[in-house]
Amino acid sequence: MKGISLDNIREYREAMRRDPSVPALTSAMARTPMEDLAFVPTAAARLSGDFEVEIKTHGITAQEKSGRCWLFAALNYLREEVIKHTGLEDFVLSGNYLSFYDKLEKANNVLTMAVTYADLPYSDRMTEYIFRGFGDGGYWDMAADLVAKYGAAPKIAMPESYQSEHTDTFMKKYLALVRKDAAELREMARKGLDTDARKNEMMAEIYKTLCIVFGEPVETFDFDYRGPDGVYHKNRGITPKEFYDKFIGVDLREFATITHHPTPGLPMDHHYAFHYIGSMADRNVDNLNLTMDELEELCIRQLKAGMPVWFGCDAGAFGDRKAGIWDPASLNFEKILGGVDLHLEKGARLRAQMSYATHAMILVGVNFDENGVPNRWKIENSWGGEVGKKGYFVCSEAYFREYVYEAIIHRSFLDDRQRSLLDTEPEVIPAWESDFR
Repeated sequence: MKGISLDNIREYREAMRRDPSVPALTSAMARTPMEDLAFVPTAAARLSGDFEVEIKTHGITAQEKSGRCWLFAALNYLREEVIKHTGLEDFVLSGNYLSFYDKLEKANNVLTMAVTYADLPYSDRMTEYIFRGFGDGGYWDMAADLVAKYGAAPKIAMPESYQSEHTDTFMKKYLALVRKDAAELREMARKGLDTDARKNEMMAEIYKTLCIVFGEPVETFDFDYRGPDGVYHKNRGITPKEFYDKFIGVDLREFATITHHPTPGLPMDHHYAFHYIGSMADRNVDNLNLTMDELEELCIRQLKAGMPVWFGCDAGAFGDRKAGIWDPASLNFEKILGGVDLHLEKGARLRAQMSYATHAMILVGVNFDENGVPNRWKIENSWGGEVGKKGYFVCSEAYFREYVYEAIIHRSFLDDRQRSLLDTEPEVIPAWESDFR
C-alpha cells in the first residue's frame, strides 16, 4: 500500500469507533495538558524521600530561555570549588562570560571549516554540516576548552543580559551572518584567493556584534569577600584566568566523558571521538562507551567521594517540570493515547533519532533500595527555583538507565581497564553521526 485510500479511512474510522475509551480521552485532551493527564501520582510518590548519598550544593541557577544547560551544569559544578576555597554560601559564576566566547569560537570554527573544505560540493555531508551552523548547545569537552583558554568570572563581574537569557532571535540573525561570511570565504578559497585577512575582518565584526548583544567580556575585575571567619579578602584587578587558577584550580581535562550508546556502530569498551563538534577549531569531543552498569557504578563512586556528576539525558522523555520528576512509571502517555506502544530499545531509539541527550545537569545524590540497588537520583537543574522541589529534580532508576546517555567522571574513579581504554587512540567519527551511529 503506497497511498491512503478512502476505503482505508473508513476502516480506520470504524476501528477507532469500536474503542470505548476514545470519547473520554478526546474530551480530556481538549482542555488538559498531556503531562497532567498522563501523571500517575501513586508512582510519583515513590520518588519522594531523602537520599542515602547526598551532596550539599548552594542554590539553583536559571539558564532562562537559552540552550546553555551544558555550560550551566559545568559552572554549577565549578562554583562548588569556589565555595570550598572561600567559604561563601551565595556565589554564582557568569554564564554570560563563557557563552560569549563559546559563540565566538563556534563562528571561527565554521569559517575555518568553510575554507578547509571549500573544494567539496554543497551536497557533501561535511559542507551540509558546516552550513547547518550551531546553537547554544554543547558538551563537557567544550566547557573544558573554554575555561582552559578564558578562565571564569563571577556573575557579578559579567551579569546576564536580556539577550543572553533569551537567545532565540539573536541566534537566527547570528547564524545568518556566519553563514553569509562562510559562503564568501568558501568562494574565495575555491578561486585560490588568500582568505586570512578577510576572515580576520569578519571575526572582528562578529566580535563587535557579540559585544553589542551580550556586553564586552570582562578583562579584569575585583573580587572581594568576607570569609566565614570574618576576615575580609581583597583581590583587585584579577583576570578570569587568575581567578580560575586561584579559586577553582580544577583541570577539566582530567575528566572523561563516559557514554552508554548501545548501537552497532559504537560497541562497548570503545574509545571514540566526534570530529569538529566542539566550540574551537579542529577540536574533538572524546568519549568512552561502556555498559550502563559501569556508567552507573562510576556515577555512584564519584558521588560517594563528595563530587557531583555532570550528565546528559533526554529531558523530553517522561518528565514533569511542576513535580520535578523524570520517570516512565509516573507519566503513562501510552494509556492516554489510546493504548499505543511507544517502547523501543535504547539503541534503536538513538538510531531512529527518537531519543538523544537534550539536556545536561548535575547529579548530587542517589538512594538505594533494601538490596543496595539505586532507586532514585537527586538532580540539580538550571531551570530556576520555581520548578521541581525548589529547583531540584528526581529521576527514577528506570529513567536513569533508559534515558541517561553520558556522564562526566574523573579519571581517578576509573579502573585500570577503563583508563587503559582511554589511553588508546580513539576512532574519529564525523560529527553528524553523533546521535545515531
